[in-house]
Amino acid sequence: MAEKQIKFLIELEKLKGVERRSYPIGLDRRENSAEHSWSLAMAAMALAPVVVPQLDLLRILEMALVHDIVEIDAGDTFCYGDQKGKIEKERTAAQRIFGLLPADQAEQWSQLWEEFEARNTKESLFANSLDRILPLIQNFHGGGKTWLENGVRYEQVMERNLRIQDGSPELWEYARKLIDAAAARGWLPKG
Repeated sequence: MAEKQIKFLIELEKLKGVERRSYPIGLDRRENSAEHSWSLAMAAMALAPVVVPQLDLLRILEMALVHDIVEIDAGDTFCYGDQKGKIEKERTAAQRIFGLLPADQAEQWSQLWEEFEARNTKESLFANSLDRILPLIQNFHGGGKTWLENGVRYEQVMERNLRIQDGSPELWEYARKLIDAAAARGWLPKG
């Protein structure tokens, strides 16, 4: 029996308890990291074949599902907050959590996570673009709630999300329009 894999799957259940800052559209509660990973995978399935059909969709899906597993130990770090120590905490978490798997699978899952973090392949650039655009979509269609609650400014959102263009100029154009529209509505003050 695959005892190590079962133990790993049980550990993954903890991701459902990691609260993020974003709110699912139409809900008054914050999303959890497992929901976010699922949403990212769904975004990849819906958008990659249309926006970047030449890329390896399976690889993008794998990264989408693996990218936040480290938050079981490291927690979710608010993207507009203090990032100090984030990388070290996540690396330590990756070693422990992926280490629950047999060595060959641990290596495979670690490599997926590392590829996503390094942003050094076309697939990882696109997966990262989706990871950035989803909170924009949620915030915009949720009335800017997370931005307003945390005093996030237009310049912060532009700076953070400029990297979307690395994975997809088309998605960046859409993101830029959302950011500008949010500013026009007073959800993202400038200056």
